[in-house]
Amino acid sequence: MTVHRYETDELDPFRRGEAIGHAFAGEIIANIEGYRELFRAVRVDEAGLPALGETALAHIDRWAPDLGAELHGSAKGAGIPLWQIGMLNARTEILATVKAIGEGECSTSVILPEDGPPRTIQTWDWHDVSNENTLVVRYPTRDGRTVRYFTEFGILGKIGLNDAGIGVHFNILNHASDGEGIGVPVHAVARAVLDGASTLAEAVAIAQSADVSASTVLTIVSYADGKADAAQVELSSGGHATLQAPEDGFLLHTNHFLDRRLAAGELSPTESSTFPRLEHLQARRALLAAIDPVDRVAGLLVHQADGAPICCHPDPALSFENRWQSLITIALDLERSRLEFHEGGPCTVRRESWQVF
Repeated sequence: MTVHRYETDELDPFRRGEAIGHAFAGEIIANIEGYRELFRAVRVDEAGLPALGETALAHIDRWAPDLGAELHGSAKGAGIPLWQIGMLNARTEILATVKAIGEGECSTSVILPEDGPPRTIQTWDWHDVSNENTLVVRYPTRDGRTVRYFTEFGILGKIGLNDAGIGVHFNILNHASDGEGIGVPVHAVARAVLDGASTLAEAVAIAQSADVSASTVLTIVSYADGKADAAQVELSSGGHATLQAPEDGFLLHTNHFLDRRLAAGELSPTESSTFPRLEHLQARRALLAAIDPVDRVAGLLVHQADGAPICCHPDPALSFENRWQSLITIALDLERSRLEFHEGGPCTVRRESWQVF
């Protein structure tokens, strides 16, 4: 996988989206075709995709008009129908309509030291053949923030930070109530936090305001006046919950609910890797607390053979919709407002492969 870079000073969301769509039209179209193939494999009714995409875009237009304007611009720049850009951004919500639950997915660690910025890191796991190229973007908001984020082509956001000291890590969850229609896409929620929040309280409020139809957890970190803080906002159709940072300052998350009320509707099977992955993260806290993010990666070096695929490799014997791979290893540097990442899973990280954006 190659992570492409795009930096702009464009303040107008439509023009910014149009420029991104024009610059990366081929990659966006390839991502659309990849997701249509995935939807066919998990038996999403392809005839219904235009309506689902249009509904998702309408929700974004109402809930976050600037983000909606950016998507309208992206569609124009890439020369694609609006419903297709809506479909891309609702890929999680569309998968939820058929209860498509993946065995792979992300593992996130945040450590809050007594002094200094949060020490964060996560893997992003997804289907190994669906994302040959991804994107990091830097742009200014109309309110004067500078945002940097990582995402898939054509999708509003995923993992990122702003220069007001707010950052977001992102893990998919699965709740029994999910999949009834299409709500505000969770990827739009992650991006809206970065665009709109200057404090942890503002970030939580933005996330909690979204009426979603698929589940996710945003691990939101903040750093202001030398003080690190964080909270985990679990979102689902069955309700939202905010988990405050514990006294020991360790916030870990994989792909199941930690809030007791929401956990009652947990859809991930008990044999899922999400549960042992969390246990392995808990056992490796000392490694995950390293100041240097490259040293922090050692806390993620757990494979299936070790009992949990935190560092996930695809099984070539499986069909592509059942194959998973750790595609990026990424950390947030809130002190210097930058993303740090490696193109690949933790076991291939080398100091010379670690990139800064």
